[in-house]
Amino acid sequence: MRGARIERVWLGRADLRSPFPDGFATRLRGQTVNELTRRGKYLLARLSSGDTLVMHLGMSGEFRLDGLFGTGGGLAEPGRHDHVTFEMSPAATITFNDPRRFGSMDLVAVGDARAHRVLGRLGPEPLADEFDAAVLAKACRGKRTSLKAALMDQRVVAGLGNIYVSEALHRARLSPRRRASTIATRAGAPREGASRLTAAIKTVLREAIDRGESYPVRPSRRPRFRVYDREGERCLRKECPGTIKRITQVGRSTFFCPVCQK
Repeated sequence: MRGARIERVWLGRADLRSPFPDGFATRLRGQTVNELTRRGKYLLARLSSGDTLVMHLGMSGEFRLDGLFGTGGGLAEPGRHDHVTFEMSPAATITFNDPRRFGSMDLVAVGDARAHRVLGRLGPEPLADEFDAAVLAKACRGKRTSLKAALMDQRVVAGLGNIYVSEALHRARLSPRRRASTIATRAGAPREGASRLTAAIKTVLREAIDRGESYPVRPSRRPRFRVYDREGERCLRKECPGTIKRITQVGRSTFFCPVCQK
């Protein structure tokens, strides 16, 4: 999409997780995608109009390159879960498919990105240099919620999802049920757990990126996680006799080792 012009936009419905903004397709038509960036879990397409197209994949969304528009007689018949199609020039057809419809698309006017209802509240990027133990401890100071819930809060750190929170907590040897405030002093200074956790978050994400890992994936390509989706299996930490347990937190499954994660 970068450098291409949006010729037409087809909408298969009036909404995804939330309604499309008024005039969504019309405002996109004729605009060139100048830049593609990311903030947290949001994909940001900077347009020649100055507007920003804000996209979120949700749990099941994906973009698919269907082929070259104009070279095969037009668009193919949309699939059941195809909800948005961008006809681009140079010739390409890009379709957003989302079976569970937890994804979203929005348009932010010129200069309003920081004031956006979600983007303006996001915490630091986990792989940024400025995200360190001190920043995480300050965000968790006084929080009575669980450490798992705190890390899932996009205001604490942007972009962490359920799988990699479980993975990072296991690598850091911290229980997901531990109170978030325990990794900081009363003054908000980082304890040792905050240092281990920030290092674990960065390591887990960098390794996943290096592997080109995503989830869900086809079973034959499914990555081997340390704890996620391994309920009842032996802990992979050397010399740990624990068995991976699954509990539910903030409406999501948490996997952890009750022996080595304290």
